[in-house]
Amino acid sequence: MHAKTVKRVHPAMRDDIGDLLTQRPLPGPDTSQIDPYLFLNHHGPQVYPPDNDGLPFGPHPHRGFETVTFIIDGALMHKDSAGHASTIGPGGVQWMTAGSGLVHAELSPQSFMRDGGPLEILQLWVNLPARLKMSVPKYMGLQAADIPEIEEDDGRVTIRLVAGQWQQQHGPISSLTGHFMSTITMAPGGQLRIDGLAARNVLLYVIRGAVHIGPDRVGALHLAELGSEGGHISLSSDEGAMLLFGHAKPLGEPVVAHGPFVMNTREEIAQAVADYQAGRFGAAPA
Repeated sequence: MHAKTVKRVHPAMRDDIGDLLTQRPLPGPDTSQIDPYLFLNHHGPQVYPPDNDGLPFGPHPHRGFETVTFIIDGALMHKDSAGHASTIGPGGVQWMTAGSGLVHAELSPQSFMRDGGPLEILQLWVNLPARLKMSVPKYMGLQAADIPEIEEDDGRVTIRLVAGQWQQQHGPISSLTGHFMSTITMAPGGQLRIDGLAARNVLLYVIRGAVHIGPDRVGALHLAELGSEGGHISLSSDEGAMLLFGHAKPLGEPVVAHGPFVMNTREEIAQAVADYQAGRFGAAPA
């Protein structure tokens, strides 16, 4: 089977949130989603001073999808109305299935607000199919040590496997819909072939550096949209790169989004708003 090819390259658009440096590659002017990937924010990199106000993501609701948060640098505290709580440090990942609905907060720990320090975070929204949108909410927080690292190309490529399978290794997250999710670091001259992509959509965002996908170069802060045909890709990097890389079967379902709710119909959105206002998502975390 032939290789997938680059259909389009989307630059991340600057959209700061208060003091938080924010670049958004998805959605963008030319694409609303890469099914089932709905939304990606890249916060930082930046350095917070001592006595800062921390991150601005106080209690807010979600229904109908999953959030995956990559803490590249800094620390992030999670609390939600289902009783989950954790503080995840550099290299860690938070995977939350909002499902039928919950209220969560993603905040800086007190030590970070007191002392300051570097911060870089990726926040990804992953859609759920209609049959799973009302599933029971779940959460898993992974520290860096919980995520297996797999070396390829004589150590020039490192895959940090969050979900799915690479050869005989399995990621610690078993997703509801069979996602592969990882970050990939490539040293200068690194090369990697990724198979198993037939009938799957690819999420490939360059966090830093640059990567070649076949003959096409994709630089930092750009999202590569790949064609639907083909079963593998070949990556290489002259200067080194860090990537967010995932793939999944497209859902092919209607998407109706309203703020923090993602459903299939407007009636389901209205019900989500009513349920949240009635307190059916649980009490907001303190």
